[in-house]
Amino acid sequence: MANRGQRPTTSNRPRQNHIVGNEQCSDQILLSRSTSLVAAGGEMAVNPSTFHPLRLHRSLAPRAPPSFRDRASLGPDRRLGAAPRIVLLRSRKHSSPSSEGFEPSLRTDYSVAPIGSPAHRSSASAIDFLTLCHRLKTTKRKGWINQGIDGPESIADHMYRMALMALIADDLPGLDRERCIKIAIVHDIAEAIVGDITPADGVPKEEKSRREQAALDEMCQVLGGGMRAEEIKELWAEYESNSSLEANLVKDFDKVELILQALEYEMEHEMVLDEFFLSTAGKFQTEIGKSWAAEILSRRNSRLSNGLN
Repeated sequence: MANRGQRPTTSNRPRQNHIVGNEQCSDQILLSRSTSLVAAGGEMAVNPSTFHPLRLHRSLAPRAPPSFRDRASLGPDRRLGAAPRIVLLRSRKHSSPSSEGFEPSLRTDYSVAPIGSPAHRSSASAIDFLTLCHRLKTTKRKGWINQGIDGPESIADHMYRMALMALIADDLPGLDRERCIKIAIVHDIAEAIVGDITPADGVPKEEKSRREQAALDEMCQVLGGGMRAEEIKELWAEYESNSSLEANLVKDFDKVELILQALEYEMEHEMVLDEFFLSTAGKFQTEIGKSWAAEILSRRNSRLSNGLN
């Protein structure tokens, strides 16, 4: 039995159980040296990497797993008074003396963005916009679907490799490389709403452009307007009108990426995709585009010749 006033040690103190989330844990639960805590409306998530023993001296009531709610569904009454707040907690390792030496403890720094504040509105708009752009990752390019390609590339796949093309291309006099990369990233962004409209769909070019312009305006409203939204509109319009050297080059990259992907699918699926090479022939505007397209065609012709022999 411990003497009066003496702190119980690990060996003689009764072992306690606690409820954390939906699981029962002992008071010997291990927490991280650099634990990342995020609390939103009272919910907490712990992501351990390296571990220190840290005793918990209270029990936590079991909770159901947190669910995501559409922020638009929160009425004004939820935004007033004791409305939930987004709170970021960062931990620091801190040692405090004890009878058993030094034990780690947690200090937290709070960064609070009250719902309805300018900072929260900006963050919410950004995440809403990015969530909408998720469709670019999941929407498959229709031209490949029409060819029966299994697991074809997405719109985002296509735009990403175009951005890489802009990054690695040789310099051209007067060319703004950074602007090329930006145009490549946004040129098909409206397809997050309208989808991938191809010539096989029979939609006139003017109608396709109108639909995409309306979708782009909607996306920029989701972003909350401002300088970044205006820049996206400007870059998209520049590409659509083919009105600059940067737009000329990115238009070429659009076709280069198309025929390179076609060649890769031909090799992967042992098929011939002539229509993509025929539809782009003679339409390259820049020396870089012409040179890269010629290299792709040379490799394809070599492959087809070897296949015939």
